[in-house]
Amino acid sequence: MTKVNDLHQQWMKKKDYRSAYEELAPEFALARSVIAARVAAGLTQEQLAERMETTQSVIARLESGRTRPSTQTLERLATATGTRLRITFEPERARA
Repeated sequence: MTKVNDLHQQWMKKKDYRSAYEELAPEFALARSVIAARVAAGLTQEQLAERMETTQSVIARLESGRTRPSTQTLERLATATGTRLRITFEPERARA
């Protein structure tokens, strides 16, 4: 059985795949951060949804990266997980 990571490494050699993946990298990073905040708070998706006064399916969409949350949603998530929202602007890395 082929592992997803092995396929990803193979596909990253293809320019179109690599470009699409790199374009989505910020969204993947945000989704990972949402999951990390929830897990660090020791919450299930359902528990987080209750604290945010929303539904578990909304949390699932946030964690999948399928939606772009508003700043207000991110602030509610931070409050619900006992964290602080911090947004930064960083210089882009030089493109090779």
